[in-house]
Amino acid sequence: MGKPTGFLESARELPGDRPPLERIEDWGEFHHHMPAGKLREQGGRCMDCGVPFCHTGTLLGGMASGCPIHNLIPEWNDLVYRGLWREALERLHKTNNFPEFTGRVCPAPCEGSCVLGISDPAVTIKNIECSIVDHGFEQGWIVPVPPAVRTEKRVAVIGSGPAGLACAAQLNRAGHHVTVYERDDRIGGLLMYGIPNMKLEKEKVVQRRVDLMAAEGIEFVTGTAVGRDLPAQDLVDEYDAVVICAGATKPRDLPVPGRELGGIHFAMDFLRANTRSLLDTQHADGNFISAQDKDVIVIGGGDTGTDCVGTSLRHGCRSLNQFEILPRPPDERAASNPWPEWPKVYMLDYGQEEAAAKFGGDPRSYCIMTKEFIADDEGNVTSLKTVVVQWVSNKNGGPPFQEVAESEKVWPAQLVLLAMGFLGPEDTLIEQLGAERDDRSNVKAEHGLYTTSVDGVFAAGDARRGQSLVVWAINEGRGAAREVDRYLMGSTQLP
Repeated sequence: MGKPTGFLESARELPGDRPPLERIEDWGEFHHHMPAGKLREQGGRCMDCGVPFCHTGTLLGGMASGCPIHNLIPEWNDLVYRGLWREALERLHKTNNFPEFTGRVCPAPCEGSCVLGISDPAVTIKNIECSIVDHGFEQGWIVPVPPAVRTEKRVAVIGSGPAGLACAAQLNRAGHHVTVYERDDRIGGLLMYGIPNMKLEKEKVVQRRVDLMAAEGIEFVTGTAVGRDLPAQDLVDEYDAVVICAGATKPRDLPVPGRELGGIHFAMDFLRANTRSLLDTQHADGNFISAQDKDVIVIGGGDTGTDCVGTSLRHGCRSLNQFEILPRPPDERAASNPWPEWPKVYMLDYGQEEAAAKFGGDPRSYCIMTKEFIADDEGNVTSLKTVVVQWVSNKNGGPPFQEVAESEKVWPAQLVLLAMGFLGPEDTLIEQLGAERDDRSNVKAEHGLYTTSVDGVFAAGDARRGQSLVVWAINEGRGAAREVDRYLMGSTQLP
C-alpha cells in the first residue's frame, strides 16, 4: 500500500451531513462531500493487512461479512491515496456496475469486516467508493460504451431494480440484445421508488445511469407488468432467455384487531406514492399519503422503517414513534457477535437522528408488540395498543418472547406504517411461468447457477433469495448474466 502507517497516523473521518433540522425542510441529498486531500488521507488508512476480509462477501451469523460483489477495496483505496482517480474508477467498475448506488445506500458490510475495525474505527470504504464514481462523472470519464459486436440472441429481463439492471448491463456488454420490462412508469425499481430521494437522488443519480445504459443499447419498457399487462409465456416464446428480477415485494402484514381501519398502510405504498408525486409535481398533485400534522407510528426497525421516519418528518408530522419487537442492540459488539461478522450494535441512522433533533430523542421503542388498532367514529385509526415483550429461550418450539404483565399502553396514531419486511415475490408472474418455488415461496434456483425449473428462464436477486441488500442484488444480477451468456453461447467470458 502507499502508506503502510496511515492507520496509525490518521483517525477515521467522514464528510459532515447537513444539519438535521435544515435537511428535513427539503428532499435533497443530505451528505456533504469530502475534499480530495482528506479522501487521500482516508484511503491511506487502508493498512495492507495481508489477508483482507473487506471483499470476501460471505455469510456469517446469517448476515453479510465483506462485500458480496467482491469489490477490490484495498486496490482502489491505494489508488485514491496515490491520487490516481481514473485508475481507481476503472478498478471499481470491474466488480460494481453501479457504485453511485451502493456508495449511497449500501449498509457497508465491507466496513464491518475491515481488519482495522478489530481495534480501531474501520476504513471509510463506502465514502471513498461514492467519491470515486462521483468524481468520474464530474470529470466526464463515465460515458456510454456500446458493445463492439452484437450477437443475434435476445434476452428479456423482468424488473429494473439493482438485480435487473446489473443483469441487463452485463448481458449487453456480452453483445446480446436486452429488453428490460418494468411495471412502474420509471426505470429503477426499488432504487427509483423504494428509497426516498434524500437518500438516493433520482434525476441526478438513478436516471443518469439509466440514460447511460439506454445509450449503450439496452431497451427499457415501462408501464408493463409481466403477468398482468403481458402474458409471461409471450416472453418465453419471443426471447432466447428470460431472467426474473422482479424482487420480493409481498409485504409482511400485521393481522391484529383493527387492521382494516383507514390510516394503516404498508411502508412501501407510503414511500412509493411519495416519491412518484415528488418527481411528477413536487407534491402539488396531492397523490401521496401525507403525514402532515399527524401522530405517526412506524412498526419495524429496519432501513424501510427509517425511510418512513425521514419521509414523515419532511411531511411535517406532529409526533413520531417507531416500534421494534427486538431488544435494543448493545453499544459495542457482544461476545457472540465477533469480528468479522456484521456488528449488531446500536446506532442512529439518518431518520432517527432527524427525529431526535426535532422531538428530543430516538423515536424507537424496543421490545414492543402491537396488539390492537383503535378506531374513531369514521373507521379511521386514532390510536393503538401495545404490550412490552420479554425475550426468552424456549426449547419447546413456542414463541421466543413473553408478554410482560400489566405493560399495556395506548399510543395516539392517525397514520400507521407497517415496515416489517417482505415475504417473497408476488404470485402472478411465477404462476404463469410455472416456475418451481422454494420453501420460502421464492423462485427456486441455485445460487451460482440461477436456472429455474423452466428451460431458458433464470432468476436472480430478491425474487430468488428473498429480501436482501442492494449488493447481493447486484451480485446475483451479474451472476445470472454470466450463466445466461453461457446458456446462449456455450461458454462465457463474463465475470
